[in-house]
Amino acid sequence: MARPVTLFTGQWADLPLEVLAGKAKEFGYDGLELACWGDHLDIERAAHDPAYCAHQREILSRHGLDCWAISAHLQGQLVLDHIDERNSGFAPAELRHDPEAVRAWGTRQMMLAPLAAKNMGVKVVNGFTGSSIWHLLFPFPPQSQALIDAGYALFAERWTPILNEFSANGIKFGLEVHPTEIAFDYYTAQASLNAINNHPAFGFNLDPSHFIPQGVDPAIFARDFADRIFHMHVKDAKVNRDGRSGSYGSFLSFGDHRRGWDFRSPGHGEVDFESLVRALNDIGYAGPLSVEWEDAGMDREHGAREAAAFCRKIDFRPSNLAFDAAFSR
Repeated sequence: MARPVTLFTGQWADLPLEVLAGKAKEFGYDGLELACWGDHLDIERAAHDPAYCAHQREILSRHGLDCWAISAHLQGQLVLDHIDERNSGFAPAELRHDPEAVRAWGTRQMMLAPLAAKNMGVKVVNGFTGSSIWHLLFPFPPQSQALIDAGYALFAERWTPILNEFSANGIKFGLEVHPTEIAFDYYTAQASLNAINNHPAFGFNLDPSHFIPQGVDPAIFARDFADRIFHMHVKDAKVNRDGRSGSYGSFLSFGDHRRGWDFRSPGHGEVDFESLVRALNDIGYAGPLSVEWEDAGMDREHGAREAAAFCRKIDFRPSNLAFDAAFSR
């Protein structure tokens, strides 16, 4: 059976769910990965009001769509990040003057997220963790290993109670391995798991686009973290080494042709999706291929439609028959 193809709604939260659901079906999707902002899904209401969840589900079913995961990236970022003007806008307006109130709101949202997911009938919440040590990425001024270790200890302190709530509700949390998160590459993913003693509720939403600029192979990541791949984003990235641009983006906005790398619509970048699908087959991943559509140089409706078709093209089942089996007598 082919994997379902879904559209992550985070980049479409300006549209009411009713409108987006109609478009997504017409684009060719099987379902939506609902972002917990805009009017797509309210975590607090979903956690406390099953009728609200039924209403959101009814919108989807009316358009022939399903839902396999919800996503709380913005809320999760607040748990561990430094709170400032970059991220305080993720919280309600009345809290934004108080960084600790913003953090407390994000933490409460993540504590409620597994119950919201349970009421929505899904098993995975994707999202971010934030990171208190991202600013230490480049080791100058010189820093001790103790500073890094303290960052992972703080991650465990703040996130273990949240992950316990996930376990209590039978829900998995899929961290999107991503710059500014506690895990942004292969080895930091290992360190994150070690910090929380391999908590059974913690795993990854595998988005290959974040590995390409770093030179990390998404297929290797999938195989090595096989039991922790809870969800999959389909997104591409393109590296541009023109002798001027650098790996860190040069403070140039996404879409600026001078950037050293940028996101691309699936199939327009450098992700080896065939190798990645083979790896997903090897590890038995049967969840959605969820398009997170980001390409500043392409109309999003054109891109979303093309991406749905692309996912169906790249997805294939593993063989249940050895190709040389017919050679035997």
